[in-house]
Amino acid sequence: MLDDPVLLSDVRRVLVIKLRHHGDVLLTTPVFSTLHARLPQCEIDALVYADTAEMLTLHPAIDRVHGIDRDWKKLGPLGQARAEWRLMAQLRARRYDLVIHLSEHRRGAWLTRLLRPRWAVAPKLAGKGRFWRGSFTHFYAQPGHARRHMVERNLDALHRIGIHPEASEKRLTLVPGAGAEARVAALLAQHELDANEPGFIHLHPASRWQFKCWPAEKTAALITALHEEGLRIVLTAAPDEKERSLIAAIRAKTAAPVVDLCGRLSLKELAALTLKARLFVGVDSAPMHIAAAMGTPTVALFGPSGELEWGPWQVEHRILASESHPCRPCGLDGCGGGKVAECLTTLPLARVLSACKELLNMHASPHAAP
Repeated sequence: MLDDPVLLSDVRRVLVIKLRHHGDVLLTTPVFSTLHARLPQCEIDALVYADTAEMLTLHPAIDRVHGIDRDWKKLGPLGQARAEWRLMAQLRARRYDLVIHLSEHRRGAWLTRLLRPRWAVAPKLAGKGRFWRGSFTHFYAQPGHARRHMVERNLDALHRIGIHPEASEKRLTLVPGAGAEARVAALLAQHELDANEPGFIHLHPASRWQFKCWPAEKTAALITALHEEGLRIVLTAAPDEKERSLIAAIRAKTAAPVVDLCGRLSLKELAALTLKARLFVGVDSAPMHIAAAMGTPTVALFGPSGELEWGPWQVEHRILASESHPCRPCGLDGCGGGKVAECLTTLPLARVLSACKELLNMHASPHAAP
């Protein structure tokens, strides 16, 4: 029994704050599902960076998604102040009873002080000082050196206030929407692709972080090998110069045909595509988490980042990580900070191909029961 309980029956509006990247935001979706199931009387809002909002929009448990645009700073001091004021006015008008802050971002502490909710929950962090401690009423403990998935870490905020999620509430939720599904269906039809047998493989080899990427020559060899198995490959990447360069290098090293949708899909459309795929193959990135949310069997390649914290969540998967580098997961941006991670670049093609074949054999058609 908590000695500082939150009177959950008195909570009418909740704001959940997650100011991080796309994958981080998607991994918060079980928090919204659990709150909706346990507090059906509540309206539940989210505050995220505007470019990550697609991870949450259309979520059945979320009433409003508020966004902070990272480009506001380009408006100049006055323009940025006006944008910030408009957001604050919108948030204040909601009169939140409970704020749940799911990261170490100092902005969450400022916002909570300004919004003045009756209760506010945040991670307990060493070295944050009195300002952080005075901004919230409840703090949830961090696991320290324990390896714990980020979904569970987010849900620890609810444990702290007496809400203990059921296993069924811990699933990721991402709704592509009818528009995204229709566009993807049209694109697949253009390329004479069918989500049924023999199926297609969704390959997303890129990441905004170069040190998370498998070498182009090995990715190309994987494409060639899968093509020789009679499988079609749909290749995706973000409309980013570095990601496009990686894709160009991959395509230059294989003669196997691919359907190249790189830079052509929104996040919702990427989800709709993954939903139709027989298998997803990629590195530790937001598209990997999207594949897990869509229930698509996943082969994930991991280097410096930790698979126990960031691996595919509640989906059939195979994780490929080095068995000969005891230094991993180090969390560094490549060996010595050099942007190239040996633990990832040395992963052999044979292991990745074997993992793909294993999952393909288990799933004779998309999303078949194992």
